[in-house]
Order: sequence, then structure tokens, then C-alpha cells
Amino acid sequence: MNIYVGNLSWNLSDQELENLFSEFGEISSAKIVLDKFSNRSKGFGFVEMANDEEAKAAIEALNGKEIDGRNIVVNESRPKEGGSGGYKKKSFGGGGGYKKGGGGYGSRGGYDRKY
Repeated sequence: MNIYVGNLSWNLSDQELENLFSEFGEISSAKIVLDKFSNRSKGFGFVEMANDEEAKAAIEALNGKEIDGRNIVVNESRPKEGGSGGYKKKSFGGGGGYKKGGGGYGSRGGYDRKY
């Protein structure tokens, strides 16, 4: 089971996150998400546990617990809504830009001039 862990202290390391959950069972991975520019913690991470029952016990025990001065949020991670994730190609068609017949003299847009 993949577990979301939020409201983490920026001082917490991947290893400390893993240690926090390891008392509940086998940890497949523990990773704090870092900002790609500053390489600083974003304050949340994910822990993957091999056994669902152990993961549920960890969620129950750790959700709301104070760690390094912050009450952490722990729940089952859900897949991102909509799309395949990753890079999303930006559309340039529609939403502003050139509109045929708009903005000129005598039209209904921009400079509507009455003779």
C-alpha cells in the first residue's frame, strides 16, 4: 500500500520517515518529495508498505501524531485525478488571441465608431 504523509517538518529525512513507519512492518520505500530547484523538502512524502494490514495500522497510529513539532497527516495515497500525469502539452488554440472579424473599425469589438 502506498501511504501519503503530509505536514512534515522540513528537517525530516527519508531515513527518519522510514524509521517512523518501520515499527509497523516492512517498508518497501520511503521518500520525501523535494523541490526540484531548491532541493528542499516540500513538507510531504510517500511511504510504501508491503502488507496492507500493517499499512492500515501505521495510518491509524500515526495520523495526527506530533513529529518534530508538527501534527502529521497520514492516509492512503490515491492516484492523481485525470490524465496520465507527467508532462501535459499546453494548448494554444482558443482562449484569446486573434479572432476573425473583431476589433476593427465598424465592427462590434474594440473601436466601434459611428459615422
